Amino acid sequence: MSQGRADERLRQACRLAEQAAEQGQYVYLQTGSAAESRQLDELLWTFRDGSFLPHEINTGAPASHLQVKVLLGDAPAPASHRQLLINLTETLPLAIESYPRIAEIVDTDPERKRSARERYRQYREHGCTLESHTL
Repeated sequence: MSQGRADERLRQACRLAEQAAEQGQYVYLQTGSAAESRQLDELLWTFRDGSFLPHEINTGAPASHLQVKVLLGDAPAPASHRQLLINLTETLPLAIESYPRIAEIVDTDPERKRSARERYRQYREHGCTLESHTL
């Protein structure tokens, strides 16, 4: 996948997290690696001019302040930040029944699309109500 497509996928995740946090939701961005978490952490500070989205990388400890509506990391989400899971991994999240909402961002990369279709099938098998949105 080109770096531009990868960056756009992460930028879309930032926008989605910002919208949810502005609505008062606690959000977790599940990444595939510690390196991706660090990249996303940097992007959350710069993805949009004038935006300020209090966030932290999940360390396993509670968020440092109640205003931190967004946590991110490659470990499962803490119970405090499960109102919206933005899954940026290639696998189904653990304990999907503990999330009222799960978002997946699917770009045009053929391998990511194939993987997303498989997760879509798995979500359906778990009885999840599914919606698709074109961005």
